[in-house]
This record gives sequence, structure tokens and C-alpha cells, in this order.
Amino acid sequence: MKKGLLAASIVFIILTFVGIGYVLTTKGQANAGYAIIPMLLALVSMVAYRKHKNIS
Repeated sequence: MKKGLLAASIVFIILTFVGIGYVLTTKGQANAGYAIIPMLLALVSMVAYRKHKNIS
């Protein structure tokens, strides 16, 4: 479970930077949600990873 949460957070962080790049290449015409939603999911998975790490 710990490795899965860590992998998910890494994937979501990568998707965040891809979303930032997409928003910047479209000169702001794309919705900022392309970058914000993956970052929120990354934060949630990192918090879950830390809580699971402290329990084990």
C-alpha cells in the first residue's frame, strides 16, 4: 500500500507539471484545472502515504 501511494503521488506530480506546461503553451486559454486537479490528488496521496508510514 505504501509503494502504491508513493507511486500515485509521483504520477500526479508529473501530471501537474504536464498540465502547467499545457496551460502555458496555450497562453492561458486552457483551464487552470489541468494543473490544479492533479496537484490536489498528489497532496491527498502524499498525506495518505505519510499517515500510513507512521502507522506501520
